[in-house]
Amino acid sequence: MWRVDDTTATYGHAPNLWNSAKEKLRTELWRTASVRRTMTYGEAVGFIRNLIVLDPHDHVFHEMLVQISVEEDANGRGMLSAIVVHLADGQPGNGFFDLAGQLGRNISDRLACWVREVSRLYEEAAHIAA
Repeated sequence: MWRVDDTTATYGHAPNLWNSAKEKLRTELWRTASVRRTMTYGEAVGFIRNLIVLDPHDHVFHEMLVQISVEEDANGRGMLSAIVVHLADGQPGNGFFDLAGQLGRNISDRLACWVREVSRLYEEAAHIAA
């Protein structure tokens, strides 16, 4: 289960690089949401590869997604990591649903939870200057 109370950890990376990579990824996630699309975990790490090299399956990369989602949700915009999906099935991983439950989402129907979150992000993206 994810810790949703620490959005400042950098997991051994220099804080300036971690924060730059996180902001670059956040921007790309909002840009993707603005065109009503999703991106794969592999595509997502590609956006930050020039700052921090992470594998799409890396726990540290997933922690970055958690931080972004927690921050965006705290600002009333939703769980931005919902935009990031597996190539095989086009849906987010289990960590997304664990976090969604911690943030008070109804996860009894996981697909419905994810669809609601993505729809919300697509609407929010119209108000975000990416």
